[in-house]
Amino acid sequence: MAGAYIHIPFCEHICYYCDFNKVFIEGQPVDDYVAMLLREMQLVMPQYPNEPIETVYVGGGTPTTLTPKQLDQLCKGIREILHFEHGEFTFEANPNDLQATEKLQVLHDNGVNRLSIGVQSLDDDILKRIGRIHRVKDVYTAIDNARKVGFENLSIDLIFRLPGQSRDNFLHSLRETLALQLPHYSTYSLILERKTIFYNLMRKGKLTLPSQDIEADMYQDAIDLMHANGREQYEIANFAKPGFECQHNLLYWQNAHYFGFGAGAFGYLGRDRYHNFGPIQQYLAPLHDHKLPVIEHHLVPLEEQIEEEMFLGLRTRAGVSRQRFADKFHLQIQDVYGELLDDLRQQGLVELNGDQVRLSNQGMFLGNEVFQQFLLDDPLV
Repeated sequence: MAGAYIHIPFCEHICYYCDFNKVFIEGQPVDDYVAMLLREMQLVMPQYPNEPIETVYVGGGTPTTLTPKQLDQLCKGIREILHFEHGEFTFEANPNDLQATEKLQVLHDNGVNRLSIGVQSLDDDILKRIGRIHRVKDVYTAIDNARKVGFENLSIDLIFRLPGQSRDNFLHSLRETLALQLPHYSTYSLILERKTIFYNLMRKGKLTLPSQDIEADMYQDAIDLMHANGREQYEIANFAKPGFECQHNLLYWQNAHYFGFGAGAFGYLGRDRYHNFGPIQQYLAPLHDHKLPVIEHHLVPLEEQIEEEMFLGLRTRAGVSRQRFADKFHLQIQDVYGELLDDLRQQGLVELNGDQVRLSNQGMFLGNEVFQQFLLDDPLV
């Protein structure tokens, strides 16, 4: 069982917080990119005839910057080359690309059954401040159009701890988006990544953000309001009605296999973690010669596999299964982390519940600090 991530690096505008691999779409060889993306799939898939793909996630960048014709070509190629007939098929989208139904209809006709829409805030001033080009009214139009076409599995993203954002302002966005009665929501705290406009402003002392206490209040508000509206937290930043959890992302958090296609994409198959060239021309050049565009392979050692099993699994409310850990690594989790788990339990950061090891509510707030403690200092064998 595996998933496939497909990267579309094109954007109409670069948001101030984004550090994903992306370029302005104007002047880019988009048709050639789509064709070579499908060629990459054709080169890879014969090597893995026994690795059925159960989820496909098309992210970016902004996949919906593609034209209807390009979207149709891409979707048909995915279906044919990946032998992907059933399962969760997600496209990321921006509200401004969904102001008409043509692209939505192409996606729906090709079996895309889940949309993840980048909303970030329902405040026009905040949207301008973070470099978004859509406005609040566009969000409502996008959701309405998606529903008209027949999409039911819709998710939106919200960001908190944004410049100029108060707790009340974030509460407003939460309440308004929950009123849309969508089955899935993601909400993230702003992270200042290198090579972003916000990071450079922070270095110059020109970026004012909410305090850590307000950030914690915002996160708690999200948890409380989502729960009150029947959207349960199944991962640190994700909430869903039962049955609408994102299956593709669950593959990541379960440390399962996934293919990565496109410029800058990562894949993880067996013990091999590979990374494609990021710059567009460096990605395209080898594919024109019918060669794979992989810049690096990393054979993941046992210790790193175990660390990632803990980091990723503990992000979920379900946590890490002791039995799955033992079956996968032929080690007992207690033999590797017994003393640490006892310490974290006494601090109220983890809970040991039967087969499951999971973060407590307090641990969810301090996730990164807890995860760091699972780094292994010494080789296991």
